[in-house]
Formats: sequence, C-alpha cells, structure tokens
Amino acid sequence: MSLPASLLRTAGFAALYLLATWLGRQTIMDGTNLSLVWPAAGISAVWFLAQRRSRWRALDVLALAVVTVVVNTATGAPPALAASFVVANLVQAELFGVLFRQWLPHVWGGGGSLPMSRLPELWRLIAAAFVATAAGAMIGPTAAWLVNGVYSPASTAVWLTRNTVSILLIGTVGLRLGYAVRRWHAEHAGLRAVLRAELGSLNLRRALEYTTVVVVSALTYTVAFGFNHGLPLAFPLLAMTVWAGLRLRTGFVILHDLTFGSAAVLFTLHGAGPFAQVHDNALRALIAQAFVGMVAVVGLALALGRDERDRLLADLRASEQAAAEQAIVLATIVDGMAEGLAVMDAQGRLILRNPASGRMFGGLASTTDHMAGTEHYGLFHPDGRIIAAEELPFQRALRTGEPHSMDMVVRNPAVPEGRILHVAATPLPHPINGEPCAVSIFSDVTAERRHRDELASFAGVVAHDLLNPLATVEGWSDAGMTALDEAPEHPAVDDARDGLRRIRRAGIRMRNLINDLLAYTTARDAALAPVDVSLTTLVAELTTARVDQAESGGSPVPRFRADHLPPVHADPVLVRQVLDNLISNAIKYTAPGTTPEVTIAAAAEPGSRVRVEVRDNGIGIPAGQHGRVFDNFHRAHPAAGYTGTGLGLGICRRIVERHGGTIAAEPNPGGRGTCITFTLPAAVSVPAADQRHAPV
Repeated sequence: MSLPASLLRTAGFAALYLLATWLGRQTIMDGTNLSLVWPAAGISAVWFLAQRRSRWRALDVLALAVVTVVVNTATGAPPALAASFVVANLVQAELFGVLFRQWLPHVWGGGGSLPMSRLPELWRLIAAAFVATAAGAMIGPTAAWLVNGVYSPASTAVWLTRNTVSILLIGTVGLRLGYAVRRWHAEHAGLRAVLRAELGSLNLRRALEYTTVVVVSALTYTVAFGFNHGLPLAFPLLAMTVWAGLRLRTGFVILHDLTFGSAAVLFTLHGAGPFAQVHDNALRALIAQAFVGMVAVVGLALALGRDERDRLLADLRASEQAAAEQAIVLATIVDGMAEGLAVMDAQGRLILRNPASGRMFGGLASTTDHMAGTEHYGLFHPDGRIIAAEELPFQRALRTGEPHSMDMVVRNPAVPEGRILHVAATPLPHPINGEPCAVSIFSDVTAERRHRDELASFAGVVAHDLLNPLATVEGWSDAGMTALDEAPEHPAVDDARDGLRRIRRAGIRMRNLINDLLAYTTARDAALAPVDVSLTTLVAELTTARVDQAESGGSPVPRFRADHLPPVHADPVLVRQVLDNLISNAIKYTAPGTTPEVTIAAAAEPGSRVRVEVRDNGIGIPAGQHGRVFDNFHRAHPAAGYTGTGLGLGICRRIVERHGGTIAAEPNPGGRGTCITFTLPAAVSVPAADQRHAPV
C-alpha cells in the first residue's frame, strides 16, 4: 500500500530542512550560538506553503521541531535555546504562510494556480518575508540573550537579514518549482514535456546568450570574491544581474541570483572577497547577505517588470486581434442583412451604411459621404406629402434623444411603382468623432402594407355595402312593430313582437359594427388635413354633449375635470374621434351604481409634442392586457356584460400613429380605473379659441 502524497512531501521537506539546518549551523557566530547564514528559513517557508491543505499538517510541525532540536543540540546549542529556535522558526514559517495567502492569494502557494509574474507581487513577497522574519527575530535572538546573558544587536540584524534573503531566494525558487510541478500534473505531461515548454522559445542565439551570462558571471564573481586584492569590485557584478533581468527568462534569473549569491556569501565567510576586509564576522555576514538580497531584488524586479510589460503587450495584441476579428464578423453581418442600416449624425453625414440600404432607395446612392435631400431619393409620407428633412426619424431621434419610427414611400425613377419602407431610428449612447449619431434600420414592408391596405379597403367596401340591406331590415322591422302595436292582443302577436325586438337589437349591433369598420378604414386611409386645434374647446363640446345625454336618458351624470389644455396641430375630425372614443369608454366601463369621473389633462413636452391623459374611475383593464387593448377586436371584459366591437381603441391608435404620436394604457395612478395617454404634434400658433385662456 503506497503512502499518501502529503506524507511523502513531509518526508522530502524534512530531509531538505535537515540538510539546510546543518549547513546553517556550520556558520555559527562566536559567543551567540546564532548562524550567519540560514537557508532553512527559505525551506521552511516553502514547506508550510506546500502543505497548507495537508491532513497530516501536525506531522509537518512535529518534523520541523524534531529536526531543529536535534541539529541544534548536536552542534552545541543548549536544549533551552534549541527549543526557542523551534518556536521562532514555527512562528516565522506560519506567519509567512498567513501573509502570503492573504497578499498573494492567486499565486501558487497562496491558494491560486499562477506563478509570481508581476512586480507588485515581488514587493508583497518581500514584505511578507520581512514581517515574518521580524517576528522570528523577536524570539530567537532574545532567547540567545537570556541563555548567554549578553544581548547582541548585530545578532538581531543578522537574523533579520539572513532569513529575509533566504526566504526571498530559496522561497522564490520553491514557488517556481511548485508551480512547474502543479502544471506538470495538471497537463498529465512528463518532465520532458514541461522542459520543452520552458525551453521551447530558445534558439541557438538565445542559448548562446544564456551560456555567455553564466560564464561571464562565473568569471566576474571569481575575480571579485576569489582573490584578496582589496579592491571594491562588488558593484560591477550588478551589471550581470541587470543583463539577466532585462534579457533572460525569470526562472533563469532566480537560479542565477541564488547560485551566485550563495557563492558570494561562501567566499565572504571564508575570508575572501571585497567584504572580507570587515573584521567583525557578524557585520561581514550582514553586508554580504545584504548585497545578495539587493542583487536578488534588482534581478527579480527587472525580470518581473519585463514579464508584466510583455504580458500587457501580448494582451493588447490579442485584444486588437479580437477587436479586428469582431469588426470583420460585424461587418459581414451588417453587409449581409436584408434590412438596410445606416449610421448618421445630425448633419446627415453617413458614418456607416450597408449595401441593402442603397438597394432599398433604388440604388440612388449619394455622391458624397452626406445623405442627399429627401427630393433626391423621392421620400413621401403614405398620404403623398413630401417628407421634410427635419421629419426623418434619425433627425427626430437626435432631437429628442428617444427612438422614432415611421412609414415612408420611396418613389423615384429607379422605383417608379413605389416602395414602402418602415424606418426605425435609435440614438447611439456614445458620440462618434465627437458628434451624436443615430442608427436607422430600413425594412421593406411594401407587400405587408399593401396586403393590409387591401384588407382594410375590403372591410370598408363590405361595411358600406352592408348598410343598404341593413337599412331595409331595420325599416321593415320598424313597420312590422308599428303594425303589431295596432293588432289585438294574442299570444302569436306577442311572440312576433318579441322576435321583431330581437331583430332590431341585432340590427343595432350590426350597425355599430359597420360604423366602427368604416371609422377604422377612415382612420387608416383618409387624407389628413392638420390644422391648429383647440383641445380646450373640443373637450368642452364633448363633455357637454355627454352630460346632456346622461340627463336626458336618466343615467348618472358624469363628472368631468379638464384644465386648460395646450393646442395641437392635427386633423380636427380625427382628434375629435379619438377623444370621443376615450371619453365614451371611460363612461361606459364604470361599475354599476358608480358615478363616472373623468379627468382630461395635457402638457407640452420636448420635441414640439403635447401629451394628453384621460383618467377614469372605471373597472380598469385586467393585468397583462394594457398593451393588447389596442389590438383590433380585442375586448378586455367580454363576459362582464359591456357591449362593444373591440375596434374603438384600435381606431384611436391608428389616428395617433398617423399623426406621428404614441398611445398607451396603464392603471390610474390616482386610484382605481385606467389612464390612457397619447401624444400629438404641438400647435404652430395658439388658436383663437385658446387665446382667451392665455395669460396676459
């Protein structure tokens, strides 16, 4: 039965820690029992990071404690001091692990799966190492003071420097190897494949550069540290670090710093090199390790900074490539659309257009990058009026900041039979070249509109032709009722009279339906004759007529409230029909025993529009049907006993849309009932009827 992987890692790290502890104890400072070099700090940092999720973590703590006590006591440390070293090393390793996981959670060892590859990550690593080492320095040197009776500030400085440099160098190597091993297992590849991936970018010239850096570094470090020439030749060695950091891979830079940094410390401890002139062992080791730490920081900072720049450039190139590919896909989609598409600014400059937009206008493309006048393309309203430039949907969308749509007829020499286009324009959320723009979509609805017009015309003709036989039926039924009224009472006469009443009621329903069909056709097809209309006068006439009708019929007299209403520019006959239908509905759809209350209000809106509201206290519209009530033949309350053909609100929508407005229904915000809102063009001038109400 094989051992768990975590136990094998514990055994491996314990062996490395044993070797590193023994090597460190060979550099004990005189009189302090503290080592000048401590590679075990870096080993323990990587050890506890790698085993952070182990079920057997207690064994790792036990193994570190046993190795520390055994090696320290075997090399002359008192048991009490060895025990304090156990506490110091455990606190240092655990605190480093906590800080590393908090500050570098995305890096391998901190809970993530990425290598250390950015410059800020290096500063966080150094900070975590320094804080953890400072915590250990508060325990180890203090314990040595208590045991030896002499406090040495140099020993504290040496502890702080040696352990920080050890974690920085050895810890960085361990983190890099840990990431490589994880990648190896994740990709189910062998070590050879991982090495191929790492060295895949190497060519002969690059391999020669790596070899040159190694050879020259070996020569320069040998000259600087191998001979007692008394010359301060340490600073030229930074040139090799800078060379490697700027040009070579980060993994190589880490190994380069570790290898030649260790060589510099060993030379110094044996009395060779520019730092050997310092006679105090502690100070000499402190300077040597500070030099190694500086070399490591410079090399890693240059390498990671270069990696970060290279990654940003690669991301930028990838983003540019993705944007270019997306632009190609988008251009292909736009060019392949059956609908026309054009993006224009307020001056009519064409920012973008697809081939379909040109085909829909008969191929009469503008000779410039600006849209030509409406006369050039032959653009007309469905009623035959030429469309003015300011009436185009994209211009209206840019003026109001809201989407606009309309039907237009294109008739020019290239399209002599005419083509009906539905144009929908929407303002873009962001300017292009500093100019607000709108996108327009052109859809060819010629067949759809002509089919609909044919159906509407057919309905109008049928409705008109049905009036003659209906009049005959109503006339003969009235004559029959008159004759039966004069006949003597008899059961057969009563049955006949009841049958004729049913015929008359059916005739009335039939006439209402025919009248609505005729009104619907008129609302769609009759030519508009817009003038400035006084809504105040019109509403007064309609409400007065409704009051008179209620008083004469014995019904509850409606209560109306209508403030001064802004005038509109519309067809007076059709506007009267809209308001009459809405007021009639408000009165009709009222609960039994309730006095109808109707409020008509209006206000001017941006874009030369007037918004009109008709509110009532009726039974309201069922939820989910506020949009459907404008469909033809839709009845919101078919089983509630309210009569109607379902065309009234459809007629209102047709009339409002022909004037370029919109209509909507919603619950009455002031209580029960419904609120119908529609918009119409504002009057060009104030009608005479409204001037009496204008403020002086």
